[in-house]
Amino acid sequence: MKKTLLIIACLFLCSHVINAAEVDTALTYSNSMKKNIKAVVIKPESYKSGKAFPVVYLLHGAGGSYAEWAKKVPGIKSLVDQYQFIIVCPDGNVTSWYFDSPVDPAWKYETYVAYELVSYIDAHYKTIAEKRGRAITGLSMGGHGALYLAIKHQDVYGAVGSMSGGVDIKPFPNGWDISKRLGKQDKFPERWKQNSVIDMIYLIKPGSLAIAIECGVDDFFYKMNVRLHDELSYHNIQHDFTTRPGVHNWDYWANAIKFQSVFLSNYFNQKP
Repeated sequence: MKKTLLIIACLFLCSHVINAAEVDTALTYSNSMKKNIKAVVIKPESYKSGKAFPVVYLLHGAGGSYAEWAKKVPGIKSLVDQYQFIIVCPDGNVTSWYFDSPVDPAWKYETYVAYELVSYIDAHYKTIAEKRGRAITGLSMGGHGALYLAIKHQDVYGAVGSMSGGVDIKPFPNGWDISKRLGKQDKFPERWKQNSVIDMIYLIKPGSLAIAIECGVDDFFYKMNVRLHDELSYHNIQHDFTTRPGVHNWDYWANAIKFQSVFLSNYFNQKP
């Protein structure tokens, strides 16, 4: 009897190992920045079936790296199996804000994430290599980056999310190295405005993007996210806006990515 139970237990554990999502570390090359950059790629167990999968590009925040999401929220591996998409976690460097910096040509993370990385992933993985098969989301700096990139590249991404996004950079002239990327705000105020998501919504084409924004009510970015929601509503831009208890931390984001995954999966599965 004990032997039988042991065999059953082994089969149960082995099946769960076999069915686990697979995590790769891809070494990509940025021609615009002339350097190699790593990205985490998480594939569902069913990837071996041979079909093509949609891709969610998941961005880290300031001070983070490509590996942070997988380390801090290991549960994202189960999301790729549950919702049948690939997750790609790019490296946006510590404080790129996902801009192409007009100040320092060594920082071209808009070009890298929106074009170079997407081209690499489509060439090396079985993806739905078109807008309807791509989404982008992220936390904090990455929430800003996701909206920024999706708005500027509506031909690349079909859906976008933001979790606790720093959607208005103007109130932080000395914060998170933004001035190193754009120049000092007092010298280049228009540059700061042109690169703040809250001032870019006029670029959104009607029906071009599925948008989901969320933020914890005790987050220091909460009020600017409410303003973004109000601006989107005023301009009749359809979007989801969610608030719930929470602050600017990993407990909130580990929960938020579950809701983002539902939204993005619904986008991928909608009928044309």
